[in-house]
Amino acid sequence: MRKELGKTYDPKQTEEKLYQKWLEKGYFHAEVDRGKKPFTIVIPPPNITGQLHMGHALDNMMQDAIIRTKRMQGYSTLWMPGTDHASIATEVKIVDALRDEGTSKEELGRDKFLERAWQWREEFGGRITRQLKKLGSSLDWERERFTMDEGCSRAVREVFVRLYEKGLIYQGNRIINWCPECMTALSDAEVEYEEQDSHLWHMRYRAEDGGEGIVVATTRPETMLGDTAVAVNPADERYKDLVGKNVILPLLDKPIPVVADEYVDMEFGTGAVKITPAHDPNDYEVGERHNLPVVRVMNDDGTMAENAGKYAGMDRDEARRQIVDDLKACGALVKIEDYKHNVGHCYRCHTVIEPIISRQWFVKMKELAQPAIEAVETGKVKFVPERFSKIYFNWLYNIRDWCISRQLWWGHRIPAYTCKECGKLIVTVEAPSACPECGCTEFIQDEDVLDTWFSSGLWPFSTLGWPDKTPELDYYYPTDVLVTGYDIIFFWVARMIIFGIEIMGEEPFHTVDIHGIVRDSEGRKMSKSLGNGIDPLEVIGKYGADALRFSLAVGNSPGNDMRFYWEKVEAARNFANKIWNASRFVLMNIGEGEAAPVEEEKLDIADRWILAKLNGAIRECTDNIEKYDLGLAAQKIYDFSWSELCDWYIEMAKPRLYGEDEDVKSATISVLVYVLENTLKLLHPFMPFITEEIYTSLPGAAETIMLGPWPKPAYEGGREQADMMNGVMDLIRSIRNVRAEMNVPPSVKAKITVLTKHADAIHACAEYLKRLAYASEVEVIEDKARIPQNSVSAVCAVGEAFMPLVELIDVEKELARLKKEAEKNESEIKRAEGKLGNKGFTEKAPAKVVEEERAKLDTYLEMRGKLAERILFMEGMK
Repeated sequence: MRKELGKTYDPKQTEEKLYQKWLEKGYFHAEVDRGKKPFTIVIPPPNITGQLHMGHALDNMMQDAIIRTKRMQGYSTLWMPGTDHASIATEVKIVDALRDEGTSKEELGRDKFLERAWQWREEFGGRITRQLKKLGSSLDWERERFTMDEGCSRAVREVFVRLYEKGLIYQGNRIINWCPECMTALSDAEVEYEEQDSHLWHMRYRAEDGGEGIVVATTRPETMLGDTAVAVNPADERYKDLVGKNVILPLLDKPIPVVADEYVDMEFGTGAVKITPAHDPNDYEVGERHNLPVVRVMNDDGTMAENAGKYAGMDRDEARRQIVDDLKACGALVKIEDYKHNVGHCYRCHTVIEPIISRQWFVKMKELAQPAIEAVETGKVKFVPERFSKIYFNWLYNIRDWCISRQLWWGHRIPAYTCKECGKLIVTVEAPSACPECGCTEFIQDEDVLDTWFSSGLWPFSTLGWPDKTPELDYYYPTDVLVTGYDIIFFWVARMIIFGIEIMGEEPFHTVDIHGIVRDSEGRKMSKSLGNGIDPLEVIGKYGADALRFSLAVGNSPGNDMRFYWEKVEAARNFANKIWNASRFVLMNIGEGEAAPVEEEKLDIADRWILAKLNGAIRECTDNIEKYDLGLAAQKIYDFSWSELCDWYIEMAKPRLYGEDEDVKSATISVLVYVLENTLKLLHPFMPFITEEIYTSLPGAAETIMLGPWPKPAYEGGREQADMMNGVMDLIRSIRNVRAEMNVPPSVKAKITVLTKHADAIHACAEYLKRLAYASEVEVIEDKARIPQNSVSAVCAVGEAFMPLVELIDVEKELARLKKEAEKNESEIKRAEGKLGNKGFTEKAPAKVVEEERAKLDTYLEMRGKLAERILFMEGMK
């Protein structure tokens, strides 16, 4: 016996049950199947510290919509799930927990700390994956990966060793970005810049010979203690006599040279720059060119170092204040100028970062970046929208060596070992058993771990089993599309392309589908500090996952930010209820048996119309999903479902269902079931739960909707009849509009006389006109002489409808309405004539578009005459 749908749809009772069924049946699981084409998406792995937010909900809805479509189209679809270990964020969480317990990671020691970290991961790391299931994400959970599982860890070590052996990874002293709070190095991509109000402090460095010397300006006076030179531009006439001589560093009374370097901008500040090689990347390069000493004056924790003299031990902010006071006191401070500039902050804790000289591990990026640049330039990898390739190119064209070492314990420890006996450095995938130089068996492994983005850069192939040559790697790599936000194009997207080409010899995906961020209703970015974040689980609890998903789909355009409105979710919930009620109506009229197949010879004009509209929806939805414009696809299925199926066709079907002719009833049911089934399939990628629940209630349905097949256009015959039905519907709308303007209630029916050149169409649709235009009788005429006296008219392209409603209306109001309609028609004539009179349009636009515009003008001109006649007629009735 067929399952019955309840009176109302209750997502709370449905979604959990259906998701468990899908998991138990293994519908999400992908297997290598050489008889099918593969289609692969790897999830941007969420951090194990995270929980679902609106950005995740949007990102995963989009991936799920694409993967569900491809699954129904017959591909062997793999949507690879997994999570990222998030070195900094996770370590911060655990350190905070230890602090609350009155201990620290140093007291615990590395091994115990890592045990605690793995326990934390087991306890909290699966939270976001459970939340993704609430959203309905059809990920292949049987293949779930973690960036620190054994397979991914082995891949990380293998890539590190390969790059080291090629000379692309090295260890050296360079300027890096340092977070004094997280106590670790950061890559350039992990620094967020914020404009801040500050100052330029102008200081005089007197000449060693007692002269006036030189004035320099700085935004960081606390670093002056590490100055080892002052630089000027070699073309600057003001300072040519000082080049090669010494000036005295204030407060420390230390002589430092004046050097000439083209790096200096003569127009900025005083045209002279203090050079602090240990605390500024540009200064470091100047120092390299001039063989300047490197003096570090700040510790890792942001306090001043021993080289800072009497300021040693002070916090950097305290030292700044004291140094400025001391400069004033000794007369070296010339002036303080207000100044706005961008200040780098740690992307995790938002502490101001310090550029500091440090011995770290680096990847040489210029050589690796070039093939990645060419991949996008040649179209092997495409960005959607294309404009986001500019962000990608800008980063890669200006790329610096990547600092990949982090001073943390949680993460992939660098596979570099130093022999305790002879000091030889050995870089190897597995810990060495003996030193190849001296035979010693004791080694010290490098203390640092790798930047999290190093391991996530390998995600498209490490998750498929690399470095082993697995069947999955051979079949599913390269993947197809990456769906992600524009904020991690350089963090992650570029590095995946770089590693994919370098390690696999092939780009990891062909398309990067970029979406914007979800903002609040006022357009603000959602954040904890503003307290304006919306919890997706709260929305799901209130309205269901389908409503949230659909609200994020409709109105979403590629690459653009969108706003969250509760009203949109409510509208999506109402849409779900509309589909549910329409489906119940269809099912109640089917009976216990199955619907017969659609037979073309039994189709009437309304059937052909709805089938033509369905074909159009199938084509447009499919095309838009293929182009990754999910917002347009969702809008199309919404418009078709709500308006054309529910508001029009179901209403047109009712007289035939309630009539006495069983053949007509059977034919109508066949079309209703066919259209509903295909509508549900089009809607399934966006609203998986409600579509599954309804679909499995249909007669003859398979056990799940998600295994397809995806709809294809069918029953293409009778296009002329379908087009004519559009004209009849325009006539119905016109009649309804006239009645509405005159406040005539639907219960008041009237005879409708239609003056038309399309009598066959009107006769074929007479029953629809009766029901939908509230007509008691429909008469078709071709002679104006037969127009009823004292009637009001509705005008459209298919003809004029006359209704004897004079007794129910105000003649003056009707006359005013007609004149307003005539004015609107005249403006359309003027617009069309202007367009057709423009050679730029008629000569450059496609011939079909120009012809359509001419046809519109002919229609407007015809309506002009009809409206003029009616106005004249109404004026005669006054």
